Amino acid sequence: MKKTGGNIRVIIDHISPQVDQNRYPVKRLHGEELQVKAHIYADGHDEIRAVVMYQKAGQKIWQEQPMVYEINDEWLGSFELKEKGIYKFTVKAWVDHFLTWYEGFKKKAADNQNLATELLEGAEYLKAIGKGKPKSVRDHLNKLIKIFKDPSKYEEAVDLVLEKPFSELVSNNYLVNHPTIYPVEVTLKVEDARAGFTSWYEFFPRSAAAKPGKHGTFKDCEKLLPRVAAMGFDVLYFPPIHPIGKLHRKGRNNAVKAKKGEPGSPWAIGSDEGGHKSIHPELGTLGDFKNLVKKAKALGIDIAMDIALQCAPDHPYVKAHPQWFKWRPDGTVKYAENPPKKYQDILPIDFETEDWQALWDELESIFTYWIGQGISIFRVDNPHTKPTPFWEWLIASVQEKHPDVIFLSEAFTRPKVMAGLAKAGFTHGYTYFTWRNSKAELVTYINELTQGPLRDYFRPNFWPNTPDILPYFLQDHGENAFLIRYVLAATLSSNYGLYGPVYEFYENKPVPGKEEYLDSEKYEIKHHDWNKTNRLSDIITLVNKARKENSALQSTWNLQFCDIHNDHIIAYLKTGSDRSNLILVVVNLDPNHTQSGYVQLPAELLKKKGKDIFIELSDLGTGSKYTWTQEWNYIELDPAQLPFHLFKLKVY
Repeated sequence: MKKTGGNIRVIIDHISPQVDQNRYPVKRLHGEELQVKAHIYADGHDEIRAVVMYQKAGQKIWQEQPMVYEINDEWLGSFELKEKGIYKFTVKAWVDHFLTWYEGFKKKAADNQNLATELLEGAEYLKAIGKGKPKSVRDHLNKLIKIFKDPSKYEEAVDLVLEKPFSELVSNNYLVNHPTIYPVEVTLKVEDARAGFTSWYEFFPRSAAAKPGKHGTFKDCEKLLPRVAAMGFDVLYFPPIHPIGKLHRKGRNNAVKAKKGEPGSPWAIGSDEGGHKSIHPELGTLGDFKNLVKKAKALGIDIAMDIALQCAPDHPYVKAHPQWFKWRPDGTVKYAENPPKKYQDILPIDFETEDWQALWDELESIFTYWIGQGISIFRVDNPHTKPTPFWEWLIASVQEKHPDVIFLSEAFTRPKVMAGLAKAGFTHGYTYFTWRNSKAELVTYINELTQGPLRDYFRPNFWPNTPDILPYFLQDHGENAFLIRYVLAATLSSNYGLYGPVYEFYENKPVPGKEEYLDSEKYEIKHHDWNKTNRLSDIITLVNKARKENSALQSTWNLQFCDIHNDHIIAYLKTGSDRSNLILVVVNLDPNHTQSGYVQLPAELLKKKGKDIFIELSDLGTGSKYTWTQEWNYIELDPAQLPFHLFKLKVY
């Protein structure tokens, strides 16, 4: 082993956050603060200093922020993410002999030792830290040096070192010699704040018509924008709007053959009317669509498009690029299967094709085409059935030119696959929230998302239902089940969505024995009474308003569960970025019975020196006000009235 760096004494390891040893970038949001941790130590008892070094891509100068010792050789530092883009960060540390001298000086002074030699040493350190400083600083240091070297001013010099101004001088001046720099520059991706806070509403444009028996159009959708805006949603997500395949079209309830006039599934994309860059003619024209996007933005709503990279048998790609599909020995194209399920109306793309480079370029062009039409949010259907390296390339390529584009991964699949898609670049991901119902399940899952390694790259998006999924809980428990699951989704996660209006209208008729909608809207046009409102639509409006007005509800990572000795009640506190905005959510998970218990306030709310506890609670759901003056406080929730409390706290 070669001799190298023998005068470098500090060891730095376990720097975090990192994702897979810096294989993928750490993700954060514009305006957040990144906390960096590291294990830092050296031989002996000398004092160490450390800084976080960070640099935005394209910059030449590294900026630094000090790190502080926590416990057991663990150090913590942070820096504010003032700009979007790609950053690099690392850690630098060194033995600081000036600080070591100062700490030793104080201990020797307390022991009444003679400090004449220490003052001479101090003079040398003051000279060293003065190098390169402005003249005014050097002049001040030279005055101190003169006093330190004058034996007749011994007492004055000792007093100067022990006074507060000298402590501040030491704190603000590093003496850097032989530093250790952690050898990895960790990549950090800072995204638009919108990536961390969205409220999604999904409906089928073809079901937007006001009259029964009519096919909805984009102009019909325009008329529904005020309803979506009034409920407080800022993302309106449409299932695919492209031409629907005519060959092997599915009928009602996924019947293998469609009857005359049945519209088929929007996810069976492509026909002689066009493919992924075309619009289903009955919805309207491209001009109609662009006008809808413009009017939605005027109301604060982004239109999100569904991109499903699959083709109907009569999609133009099949004829123009047969090499992009798998062909059976009998000359037919292999359609999609997930045994025992069969999707006769869909052909999967063959990503093992030798023509994969041209395929990748064409698929990327689908996204860039719609970005050109004003779209900046994509919900990607079944991304786990396409190679993860493809997504890593595509998302990076798109975001290099359009950095604020959001990609939502619709992948209800194995945990490691979902995690892999997030690492590959997806902004949000669907989650298992849909099936986490009990208090223990919810607490375990939320802690996994927010306290473990997933926090650094996976942003959850909570959906209580989708066109594909009608959970058993919603099938079995009536109106309150819908209220409970909605409030949990909208307050546990800062990104959430629901498939409506079937959700707020409590539609829950299932295929017997399955978590699927009977008479699914995926296969037929529905007629909805868009003017109808009810208890849930009012609550959705109320909760979305609270989300927009309270920074505590605009993050997923600020959640702390509170003890309450009742397994049917879940309670959690969320804290705003400035720590002054406090929201306490208490939910009765039992949709049928009144539940009660005593909820324990977190310890940090109780640390009011010399004062009694006094907390004012405003219930944003009912308008009621309460006062709590103790650690444990009684809660009772009758689902017949309201199965949740949404408290805004003010601590006096």
